[in-house]
Amino acid sequence: MLRKTLLVLIVLSLLMTPVALAQGDGKPTIAILRFGRTALNELTRTGILDTLQAYQFINADERALLNAEEDLEGERINIIWGNGGMDLPTANIMVENALDRGADILLPLMTPVAQIAANLTQDLEQPPLVLFSIVSAPYTAGIAEAPCIKPAHIAGTQARVPFEQIVSLLRTQQPDISLVGTMVNAAEPNSVNGVEQIIMHSEALGMTVEAAPITSLPDVPVATQTLLDKGVEAILISGSSLEVRGTPSIVEVASGYGIPVFSPVVGNVNLGAHVGAGFNDFYREGVVVGRMLTAHLERNIDISALAINALPSLGVALNLDTAAEAGISFSEELLSLADYSIENGASTQNRTPPSLPDIPLEERRAADLAFLAGIECTPERIAEEQAALDAMEQ
Repeated sequence: MLRKTLLVLIVLSLLMTPVALAQGDGKPTIAILRFGRTALNELTRTGILDTLQAYQFINADERALLNAEEDLEGERINIIWGNGGMDLPTANIMVENALDRGADILLPLMTPVAQIAANLTQDLEQPPLVLFSIVSAPYTAGIAEAPCIKPAHIAGTQARVPFEQIVSLLRTQQPDISLVGTMVNAAEPNSVNGVEQIIMHSEALGMTVEAAPITSLPDVPVATQTLLDKGVEAILISGSSLEVRGTPSIVEVASGYGIPVFSPVVGNVNLGAHVGAGFNDFYREGVVVGRMLTAHLERNIDISALAINALPSLGVALNLDTAAEAGISFSEELLSLADYSIENGASTQNRTPPSLPDIPLEERRAADLAFLAGIECTPERIAEEQAALDAMEQ
């Protein structure tokens, strides 16, 4: 408890300096707010900054400052940073602080921060824009009801985890599998949604799912053992932050039984997961939000008229080292699907940093506005989505 209290106080003190940055200079102030620093949301952050730089809202010197996550009082825009340290109370303080500092636009990364931002701004008379990314379940989280049925000040992009395809990989690895284990953290909407998706798609393939509840990190290895005691033949985690952080302990316990661990976070193979399969275009998440942001800054779009974006993406990675330690052999079909693997401590992942195409600004602007026009909330789309929601309530 003392450690968490100190963490909150330290983060709060960092977030509160300098308060004057976001106030009084007439330039828009953007708050980039991460639930915690990960390699995946680092890609999203890079996509946002690349887009801002391509549109000349930040220059090369300002970009160097932002790469170090230092607050910027720039020539055209101000940027302030927040990091919730993977802790909900700290994340709540982070968002409140951004509002206190007069942020005009909030860019929350990951579901918990987007949910907090939506909740804290919903009753404000003049709320800042909220443009979220890396949110797998915006509707379960209460951020919106449907892509176009949402608060006027909110838009963003959904990292739609392709659970149907992920669940099918269980059969690709073990054709006769019948019992799958997972975990659910009721406090995380993406976890609740993930378990619902896992159950639905597993049952469609004739499999049964056992779900063990977790509420804190120490629960994770206990839940893993509970699932193993019930005879699960594979563990597919729902994607909660607790499971992601607890991946090494899940793998350690499951490997003793020769049970494979599947994660919907591709990069979790670096934490030991035997199979990582899930949404894998986090740079694009940043670029999409960057398109929305720059079009708003240039007064070319009305955020209230934009639907929540969602584009499919599936990546597959295998950890051959931890699989070998567990006595697990991957099927030839699963091996053929892998985008990269880890073997003998080395990864075959392409480490070339993603980047925007080098094209003239006018050409980029035309392409980006065409993309945004494709997710416009037309009256017909709004009516269709509302009718679908009404039908679900009947």
